[in-house]
Amino acid sequence: DLILMDIMLQGSIDGIQAAEEITKHLNLPIVFLTAHTDKNTLQRAKDIYPFGYIVKPFQEKDLYTTLEIALARCKAETEIRKALEKERELSDLKSRFVSMVSHEFRTPMSTILFSSDLLKMYQEQWTIEKKTTHINRIQTSIKRMIEMLDNVLLIGQVESQNMRIENIQLDLKTFCQELIEDIQVADRYQHSILLDLQGTRNFVEVDPKILRYILENLLSNAVKYSPENSEVYFGVCCQDCQISLKVKDAGIGIPLSDRQRLFESFYRATNVGTITGTGLGLAIVKRSVELYGGRIEVQSELGEGTTFTVVLPLS
Repeated sequence: DLILMDIMLQGSIDGIQAAEEITKHLNLPIVFLTAHTDKNTLQRAKDIYPFGYIVKPFQEKDLYTTLEIALARCKAETEIRKALEKERELSDLKSRFVSMVSHEFRTPMSTILFSSDLLKMYQEQWTIEKKTTHINRIQTSIKRMIEMLDNVLLIGQVESQNMRIENIQLDLKTFCQELIEDIQVADRYQHSILLDLQGTRNFVEVDPKILRYILENLLSNAVKYSPENSEVYFGVCCQDCQISLKVKDAGIGIPLSDRQRLFESFYRATNVGTITGTGLGLAIVKRSVELYGGRIEVQSELGEGTTFTVVLPLS
């Protein structure tokens, strides 16, 4: 698209003033068509950076050439802006990744170093139980680091569109029960998870890997940001053409100012305090839902909790 405009217009403003108003709202190339060649008019026109200035009278080929060059220049500038925006996004992503790694890896690495030093110093004096305690701490820290690295690799795989959907016949009830058990073991049974299965289908054609990415992250977040001994609601409603998933907690809630960036990689809400996390869980959820052609919604109240609802189409 392009705007070809005479400087002399009917009404209270001229073409240059009209162009100034247009450029405030639309990013379109403007070419002036005019008989004015005085320095004042030319300078006013230059101040709004037009893509062309054609002086009357003109040849048709001159008009055609000017318009073609203006459109080509506009296209080139648009591509440059997109490239610069992409570069800024990548730079921001890199900064957040470095910040996450330096912050989230520091604690488990410190634990590993501290426990291994103690084991080395007191290997003769300590009992088997004491040694086992520190070995378990080392293993837990290593598992945490592996999980963080897996999430980084996973978000890269999803965003590069290298992940494929591989549907299989799945027993939904068994799948959900096993997932809950895994979450509660990791949580040391500090929260109860209420499974509410509804709908007309018990067996569905889904990709269990992607479904697990979605639910594991939502449920893990629900228990992580909720008070101990509180209940997490896990609703599953399976109909003929879609499956609805709902995870509701009684946690800290998400500030309104954070919700727009909630699904960005490495972004964490401003009220998480000392609760550890990479800022990748919800990004993985969002990309996985989009890969499946579904949708995700979030409702939250500070201090009362958050509800995530995911709807996925079924074949």
